[in-house]
Amino acid sequence: MSRIVLIRHESDHDDDRTVTFLRNKGIEPQILRPFLGDDLGKVDSSVVASVIYGGSFNAFDEENYKFLYAENDWIEGCIKQDIPLLGICQGAQSIAHVLGAYAGPLPGNEHEFGYYPITATEAGKNYFPDQMVVAESHFHEFQIPAGGELLAYSDLFGQQAMKYGNNTFAFQFHAEVTPIGFSIWQQRNIDMYGMPGAQTFEEQNTLMDKYDPIQHQWFMQFQETFFASAVNELSTA
Repeated sequence: MSRIVLIRHESDHDDDRTVTFLRNKGIEPQILRPFLGDDLGKVDSSVVASVIYGGSFNAFDEENYKFLYAENDWIEGCIKQDIPLLGICQGAQSIAHVLGAYAGPLPGNEHEFGYYPITATEAGKNYFPDQMVVAESHFHEFQIPAGGELLAYSDLFGQQAMKYGNNTFAFQFHAEVTPIGFSIWQQRNIDMYGMPGAQTFEEQNTLMDKYDPIQHQWFMQFQETFFASAVNELSTA
């Protein structure tokens, strides 16, 4: 039986735009939480797409978070088998890490917590408008591995989106998060307020009201293309 596997690093309710998109297509994704002990297993012919979400774990710290070894194997399997793979924030950093690039903090401990403009590269204009404001919640970055293609950047973080091969994407930002989801982060990540680069609560809410509908529309359209083959396979199975 074909399946779309979503790998999460939090226990929040599943209200994000990827789950919504798939359920609107009549598809129930398989949601796994390896950090809670869920067994990923191996990437086999049943896997038609996968998304690795963000979280609070350092992508490079496998010795302290053993489940990351299984996630790294999963990433390698998806890439080798050319299965559509999207990494978001921590997931993006893990993809870069697996491919041999740096993932970790900037020297100045800069943060992006709020809604920030990203700018598309020439290659990125195939996927993004010239500039778009997106949700961010991070202070680590990923760099571009050999063979990767930079798609977008922001003023503070030079790598906001990457493509590797035919079907692997890494996004530092959180287009999947809804206003409800971001409000949870505002309550949970209060230690990020006042950090270099972080926006105030009031700034976040003002920008969210203005730009989240645009982010929503873009991400839903992106997923139409990203999940096209997987949705077709599951719809005709």
